[in-house]
Amino acid sequence: MTERPFRVLGVQQIAVGASDKAGLRALWCDLFGLERVGEYRSAKENVDEDILVCGEGAAKVEIDLMQPLDPNARPRVHEPALNHIGLWIDDLPRAVAWLTERGVRFTPGGIRKGASGHDVCFIHPKGDDASPIGGQGVLIELVQAPSEHR
Repeated sequence: MTERPFRVLGVQQIAVGASDKAGLRALWCDLFGLERVGEYRSAKENVDEDILVCGEGAAKVEIDLMQPLDPNARPRVHEPALNHIGLWIDDLPRAVAWLTERGVRFTPGGIRKGASGHDVCFIHPKGDDASPIGGQGVLIELVQAPSEHR
């Protein structure tokens, strides 16, 4: 295997879904005391999301509480309840190119701005004939790390 042209620097986020965010807020905000720092809504992504933070500096992790705008539409951001995990990547374009060459399947949309303003892309939970490597049932978000994390 050739030398990997990127590094995974840490966990950027975890995303948790439910049919209604009220229960998630009660746990994560009211009981755990995490701060809500933003929100994100997207009809295309079928999501209504609260963005929370846990920790500080390079150890800060985003916790996204998600509910679907339409529970019958896709993607189903509430199934499974642990929707995805986000990883800080030091060089996202090189990582995507390298992983693609090795058969990793990405979701449609390519690299784009994510809910927190960082460039992101997603590894599909399942491989297919053209790209046989997926997240083994887990949606994995690759997030371009800002300079202070590199």
